Amino acid sequence: MTKQITFVTGNAKKLEEVIQILGSEFPRQLISKKLDLPELQGELNEVSILKAKEAHRQVQGPVIVEDTALCFKSLKGLPGPYIKWFLEKLGPEGLHQMLHGFEDKSAEAVCTFAYHPGSDSDDVILFQGITDGTIVDPRGPRDFGWDPCFQPKGYNLTYAEMPKTEKNKISHRYKALDKVKKYFVKTE
Repeated sequence: MTKQITFVTGNAKKLEEVIQILGSEFPRQLISKKLDLPELQGELNEVSILKAKEAHRQVQGPVIVEDTALCFKSLKGLPGPYIKWFLEKLGPEGLHQMLHGFEDKSAEAVCTFAYHPGSDSDDVILFQGITDGTIVDPRGPRDFGWDPCFQPKGYNLTYAEMPKTEKNKISHRYKALDKVKKYFVKTE
């Protein structure tokens, strides 16, 4: 019987993408659960660790949580871990407009998966992926967050314009999940 890990998300598209990236050789079964975790403030790693600990407290077993940040170089890393709120209020167009007047439109897309192994004495393990890119006038479908306004470095397409299979080979989420997969294949 394969051991389960609860992936804390209520976002079906995110769950689908994570399972696709992890692939069939991932040695654990990922199940999802939507939890009402507090929206914490602080540095990205600190927020990820605290969310994983709270998710473990509620689930009482192995959990993995994800935090995504979009860090604008001109704004010294903001909106960073608060991108969810900026996107909700401004949309992809507003994110692009925030950089009006700044010459530097570069950004880092950062994905952090925080894994709590399930025992109260366990430490949280972080897996982080970063993709450099540019904030552009939104292009492509508007069905997945800020993908329409993030163009990864070396590409002419935004995340939203890319086929999912292509995006899933280069994204910040892919890079973090690749570390997750390697960890579990090595330790299982």
